[in-house]
Amino acid sequence: MSRVGKEPITIPSGVEVTLSGRQVVVKGPNGTLEHRAPETISIEQDGDTLVVTRPDDERENRALHGLTRSLVNNMVVGVSQGFTRELEIVGVGYRAQAQGPSRIELQVGFSHPVRFEAPEGVTFEVPQPTRIVVRGADKQRVGQVAADVRKIRPPEPYKGKGIRYDDERVQRKAGKSAK
Repeated sequence: MSRVGKEPITIPSGVEVTLSGRQVVVKGPNGTLEHRAPETISIEQDGDTLVVTRPDDERENRALHGLTRSLVNNMVVGVSQGFTRELEIVGVGYRAQAQGPSRIELQVGFSHPVRFEAPEGVTFEVPQPTRIVVRGADKQRVGQVAADVRKIRPPEPYKGKGIRYDDERVQRKAGKSAK
């Protein structure tokens, strides 16, 4: 049996889970998230835990079992604690400025400032001009927004300038050597 899929999901206090057919709705202090489970996978609520089960050991069902359990668990964690992704800006004169909770303005070496608008459910925080914190309840959406911000100016291998994840290591290359 799947090691990920057979693990029960504990529902913390303050989080409400509603199961109606294959639809799973999770409400908590950070918002509401929905997921439609595959037809072969079933989800049952047993008190303050959720159990994800599969009908047989076919390859597709085994794959969907662990995936569904992970997605539902991420929903529960997201509405209770939330997810964050931190970005770091490296470069002389490169900086970020908050323009409200869902908008930032980046100065990253272009002739003009780049404005970036976050989708609904995702907020930005700029604790320092060279750091951006992306927050939200949906793990996939937070990661995608962080990737989109990084894509504006990805780190280059010679000087390391650009926008990178805080835990990212940029492989540096040697520049031209003089004769």
